[in-house]
Amino acid sequence: MTSTAMHYFRWAFAVTLGGLAAAFWLGWGYGHGLTGALSFLVIAAVLSVLEISLSFDNAIVNANKLKQMSPLWQRRFLTWGILIAVFGMRIVFPLLIVVIAARIGPVEAIRLAAMHPDEYARIIAGAHHSIAAFGGTFLMMVALNYFIDEGKEVDWIRSLECRLRQCASIRGLEIAFVLGTVALFAMVMPPHEQARFLFAAICGLLTFLAVEVLGHVLDSRQRMASAAAQGGLGAFLYLEVLDASFSFDGVIGAFALTHNLFLIAIGLGIGAMYVRSMTIMLVERKTLAQFRYLEHGAFYSILVLSVIMFAQTLWHIPELVTGLLGSAFIGMALVSSILHNRRQLAE
Repeated sequence: MTSTAMHYFRWAFAVTLGGLAAAFWLGWGYGHGLTGALSFLVIAAVLSVLEISLSFDNAIVNANKLKQMSPLWQRRFLTWGILIAVFGMRIVFPLLIVVIAARIGPVEAIRLAAMHPDEYARIIAGAHHSIAAFGGTFLMMVALNYFIDEGKEVDWIRSLECRLRQCASIRGLEIAFVLGTVALFAMVMPPHEQARFLFAAICGLLTFLAVEVLGHVLDSRQRMASAAAQGGLGAFLYLEVLDASFSFDGVIGAFALTHNLFLIAIGLGIGAMYVRSMTIMLVERKTLAQFRYLEHGAFYSILVLSVIMFAQTLWHIPELVTGLLGSAFIGMALVSSILHNRRQLAE
């Protein structure tokens, strides 16, 4: 990594040092000694790597949206947005699940997380079907909305993407496909889980549509107020909900390594800072413009992730598989982009 690239990760490195120190101190308290401290230190490092591997496609999608936003809203997302992402999704979201599922107060949920982590993890696991349905539906809509678009000009896998683009004239095709997928999975899952699964999936679909509508309304008003204005509150909200959906698998997968809420927050928070740094680098260095298929790889990764989230309601799929599949699509897209650039130079 060049010194210029290192510049973008200076805050991530600082948070890494602080986070690992906090994990060591936390492990010393919970483990009562050096062994517990080292164990927490290793788990925090693994969690941060897990978050980076699962969220690299998130950085690419964020960069694609951010380049359309005004500098003011870019700064707001990269400051307020990252605070919401780290504290909202990595701390508040798991607590909120426990509050709703166990019907207890927030203070009691924090006490449960601190004093009885096994029971806390059991409640989180009980809400897994609803989380997977909501996140899978939202992410599948995000991916299909990208590919089924008449205005899309660049194709990576041409035979497939050309057909999808031609289908853009069929109104509601994405919604029909997603609802069909939801119905298919609901049919094969246990009857007592179907109602919660369907309700969460509908909420995910409505959330996507609501954010889309709100974004169009707010951005159109902003453009009317100022012709130079670009992507304001609507785009900000879209990115926040998208980040939340990306975070579901990381938060749930973290419980496979530890049940300690505070250690999970440290590890995933470190990873989130690297995602933020990668996003800034992609925007400022115009990396997406240099690698024309990188964005395609990210959206294929999102589509695969959405299918995996649905599949996790029926089978256990290791987070390693999820991370490797997403990385594979992005890696292939990167290689295709490099080969394309070489052909262009040769011509």
